[in-house]
Amino acid sequence: MKTALFDFDLPPDLIAQVPAPERPASRLLVLDRATGTVSHRRFADLAELIPPGDLLVVNRSRVIPARLFTVPEPGQAAAEIVFVEDLGAGRCLAMVRPGRRFRSGRVHALPGGGRVRVEAVRDDGLRVLQIEGETDSVAVFRRYGEMPLPPYITSRESDPDRYQTVFAREEGSVAAPTAGLHFDAALLDRLRNRGVHIGEILLHVGLGTFKPIETDEIEDHHMHAERYCVEPGLADTFARVRAAGGKIWACGTTSVRTLESAIQSDGTLATGWRETSCFLRPGHVFRAVDHLITNFHLPRSTLLVLVAAFAGLDQILAAYREAVAARYRFFSFGDAMVIL
Repeated sequence: MKTALFDFDLPPDLIAQVPAPERPASRLLVLDRATGTVSHRRFADLAELIPPGDLLVVNRSRVIPARLFTVPEPGQAAAEIVFVEDLGAGRCLAMVRPGRRFRSGRVHALPGGGRVRVEAVRDDGLRVLQIEGETDSVAVFRRYGEMPLPPYITSRESDPDRYQTVFAREEGSVAAPTAGLHFDAALLDRLRNRGVHIGEILLHVGLGTFKPIETDEIEDHHMHAERYCVEPGLADTFARVRAAGGKIWACGTTSVRTLESAIQSDGTLATGWRETSCFLRPGHVFRAVDHLITNFHLPRSTLLVLVAAFAGLDQILAAYREAVAARYRFFSFGDAMVIL
């Protein structure tokens, strides 16, 4: 399919720069796939939409404060390091800017008196960095880094905790699984009290989530790989809910990607740590997910392709046009939609 089909016009002022005052106060566009009808609610109304006995699956990954700036050298601005992956023993894979200042063997000073050395330059432009005197690279970013907000968010006024979900526990993501940002503890309690099962997957979001599709055909796009984990408890709950006729609600594209990667030929979920590079695009038959909660995504992105695969491209673009006309807020800090 032509990548250009996944484009749409978005007024820049609809790109949310700050989150809603309260998490569940975001607007919620409800798209019924069967009828194509759209209705407008608040995210807090989700507790009325998910029936008792169904399963809501969320991602418990926590965002690392992955953006770190070096101590400026005389006459130069600070250089930027964005964490990508922990390689152990104080080593990490990172994106750097400007690249010319991160040649192999180069050493930079870090806040707190530390130093980082460029161990290798990869063909894809990423650097292998060694943080001298450290055994845990993530700890350095945790001490001195800041939240790696997406490039389309230019405001720095937000509370960093608002870029974490309330169920975030295990660090590893460089971007938030943003559909989960709309939940607060009270909404989760309402769902549990209603009889909705809530299960967790773990998928650490990588920088590839920001990578646009640059090929003319979506099939030619190289999909990034991400590691995920499905625990036996979730697999058991999934099987029980399905056996009882319940539905599976995925919170966010990361949950969809995990469940659709883990589903086996017998309808059960494979457990443990695995890696997926699956690209969910139109033509995919969804076997694990019945309903999807998601944000509004960037044009020409793999995430927009995923929701188009789930609901149909024409219906998604029509829903996006209606959202623009109704002045919904888009992207990470924006409003949400649920696809029934």
